Amino acid sequence: MQLYDVTLNGPTEGTSSLGTGTGTVQYDPVTHLLTVSATFAGLTGTTTASHIHAATAAPLTGTAGVATQLPTFSAFPLGVTSGSFTQTLDLTQSSSFNPAFVTANGGNLASAEAALFAAMNSGRSYLNIHTNVFPGGEIRGFLIAVPELGTWAMMLIGFGAIGLTIRRRPESFARI
Repeated sequence: MQLYDVTLNGPTEGTSSLGTGTGTVQYDPVTHLLTVSATFAGLTGTTTASHIHAATAAPLTGTAGVATQLPTFSAFPLGVTSGSFTQTLDLTQSSSFNPAFVTANGGNLASAEAALFAAMNSGRSYLNIHTNVFPGGEIRGFLIAVPELGTWAMMLIGFGAIGLTIRRRPESFARI
């Protein structure tokens, strides 16, 4: 299971919106499920759509085509300026993807899933929310991979080893 955090705002989308949002995306490569959860508030307009875009040419920048359901996640609340939603997509189902994304990424669901996962892992995918005031998107946030617990544990062990090495080093110089 891979977890991604997302922080949505207007400047990332290129708008003057003061709207904000936060969310998580969970991807399970074993079950092929993608779960998107987000909360948002303060939008200038009322919501018209939300989906994940992938893949931008460079990490954390640019614009990309829609990868997931069109025109919007089916559980996304429409016609509001604040709200929350959770949507689970079965990536073995064509209804989870934008057909153009599937075509552009090998023409089958397995290759589309692999392309979406690669874009998410490289910081080249984003979640955005469209409104009637900003039809091209009012707020956006790039998906940022959250290190797994095992990664954190290995990092802490590494820091501990570095600390011990530094601590012992002055003793060896004192003997010279």
